[in-house]
Amino acid sequence: MTESKSRKPSPIILVVDDQEDVRQALSVLLSGEGYGVLTAESPAAALEAMNQKRFGLVLFDMNYSRDTTSGAEGLALLESLLEVDDSVPMVAMTAWGSIELAVEALKRGAVDFLEKPWDNNRLLTIVKTQLERMAALERAERLSRAAELEQRSRVAEGIVAESSGMRNLLDMAGRVAASDASILITGDNGVGKGMLAEQIHRWSSVADQVFVSVNMGSIPESLFEAEMFGHARGAFTDAVEARAGRFELADGGTLFLDEVGNLPVAQQAKLLRVLETGQFERVGENRTRKSSVRLIAATNADLPGMVERGEFRRDLYFRLNTIELDIPPLHQRPDDILPLAERFLARNNRKYKRRASFSAEARRALQAHAWPGNVRELAHAVERAVLLCGEAPIEPGNLMLQPAAGREPAPDLVQPLEEIERQAIEQALARFDDDVNQAAEALGLSRSAMYRRLEKYRIRGDDAELT
Repeated sequence: MTESKSRKPSPIILVVDDQEDVRQALSVLLSGEGYGVLTAESPAAALEAMNQKRFGLVLFDMNYSRDTTSGAEGLALLESLLEVDDSVPMVAMTAWGSIELAVEALKRGAVDFLEKPWDNNRLLTIVKTQLERMAALERAERLSRAAELEQRSRVAEGIVAESSGMRNLLDMAGRVAASDASILITGDNGVGKGMLAEQIHRWSSVADQVFVSVNMGSIPESLFEAEMFGHARGAFTDAVEARAGRFELADGGTLFLDEVGNLPVAQQAKLLRVLETGQFERVGENRTRKSSVRLIAATNADLPGMVERGEFRRDLYFRLNTIELDIPPLHQRPDDILPLAERFLARNNRKYKRRASFSAEARRALQAHAWPGNVRELAHAVERAVLLCGEAPIEPGNLMLQPAAGREPAPDLVQPLEEIERQAIEQALARFDDDVNQAAEALGLSRSAMYRRLEKYRIRGDDAELT
């Protein structure tokens, strides 16, 4: 196998012929036109080349054995080459002109047919035409793909994908959404695994059906079967009426098993049986029921490590992990931080009827923070800042970001919303010298709503009559 290279980047043409003089002649002709050329002397060598390199076009002989003129070898090679890459134009060549053979080659996927000895002008015209056609098809495919990705970005509700990592992840999610393959979403706490699961459902073929989510870590072990498979009336003390389980409720739609790594080993076999057979029985009932669901699972645990330690069933892991989508932590996607913050800002401005904005210093602080709590921490920080700053621009201090010593969220990340509201009211009163009316106006509250909160939090203003 030999290769000659042109002086400028161009499509590479594979020439397959058992005669060395033919390979050399075509190599000289095509290289002279600026094309890259790779030659192969046999079908085996051609297939090896196709598996190793991307070609713009293939010129292949129809016969390789001595005294063979049937074209069967060429037809077999054509089928094999197309199995490797059916987008590459295939042009057949033979010294034994035959209309029937040409038609058969075209039927099987060749784009054109040349007789030996060939006419150089006709050969070059065929090559140019087919390469231009292929380039046009590739451009159209790229444009279509770009439009598809843009559409996905528009409909990916709540998901920001400015970083290349998240764009690639959404692209992969869109590719697998239409299939019925099980999907395992992995990633740290707060990265948005549940949000991605819902988006996959919206893109799926069962988008018009129900999406049922269940947190596996919140189900008591004693109630696992009743929660997942349902129970008959009187099956246990509190079973005053029959109830459908999550598999039954999700039938025909998507079942999302969140934090599946928290599932005790004893319950994993029960889950696996239903996933493999689609069959289950309600607790207290002998009747076998069926459920067909699109399965999506999520975890922040190291499932492969758990499998090795015997903490998670290997067969269940492989059943869940047909496709794995790993969401990167926020500190690895810095391009997403400010767009996410702006989205949360707009959402909270609508929610609390504010017109808050970020100062330049706040933007720098957002970009510099390590975000150990990921997207959830960012959403919480922005909501808190909107509540605390009123109509004033949000400054770094309003975000109350804590230096991250590790990957665990700082304690204030889970600060109750009521505490945030109380702090906002106290700061507003301090800013307006305890004038309740001005503080209420700055917070976007009516006078009566402000007084209810003053009483609720036992806060005094200058004209508040609280006991």
